[in-house]
Amino acid sequence: MSELPHYTFKYSLIHSFKIHSFHYRITSFKHYRIVMKLPKSFYTRTDVLQVSKDLLGKYLVTQIDGIRTAGKIVETEAYRGPNDQACHAKNGVRTPRTEPFYMEGGIAYVYICYGIHHLFNVITGEKDLPHAVLIRGIEPTEGIEDMLIRRNYEKVKPALTAGPGAAGKAFGIHKKYNTTDLQSDLIWIEDRGEAVAESDIFAGMRVGMGTAGVSALLPYRFYIKGNKWVSKPLVATYSSDNG
Repeated sequence: MSELPHYTFKYSLIHSFKIHSFHYRITSFKHYRIVMKLPKSFYTRTDVLQVSKDLLGKYLVTQIDGIRTAGKIVETEAYRGPNDQACHAKNGVRTPRTEPFYMEGGIAYVYICYGIHHLFNVITGEKDLPHAVLIRGIEPTEGIEDMLIRRNYEKVKPALTAGPGAAGKAFGIHKKYNTTDLQSDLIWIEDRGEAVAESDIFAGMRVGMGTAGVSALLPYRFYIKGNKWVSKPLVATYSSDNG
């Protein structure tokens, strides 16, 4: 049996309910659009570079501690183990930390960077294929007031969610959510029908890869051209279809 996707039919701002596996969220009586929670098959594809680009324009949603936050993904980085020396699972290393890499795609990989930042990644590919995508930049759309509180900011500015540490904190993501199923109602990603043209995707070197050798030069970082929520300008850019 083929996988049944999760749909949100938007009609008005006054009600939300569930029928079986379909989630209906009412937002306008005059029109509607279908929002699909990305199915597991989206994540289990073996081309992590394509998945990384395809995540641009999708919406990360969290429902944590009773607070709903959402935003459009505008920047990603692909990690392509075992040969990618920037990947935690480089050379096929298996430790308690890297074990999520060897699970089937469609789960969260959350780790702590510099002892303070909780970074959200998406595990992709088949079981035992150590691939992941780091979510680097998000354009916030829902729950912005709560994001400001979490970040201790007084006003909205790109630093609110630009950068993986900032995005993780604004969305309430913590290491305890490591390996969370992205089909859950805690953390998930939606397709809201906003396609990003190939010509609007730029690719370049990832951030902070000083110890990754030649892998530091790989153009595995992708972002939406001209979006102010991108964390840092690229040092070098390439056409995304050369990735």
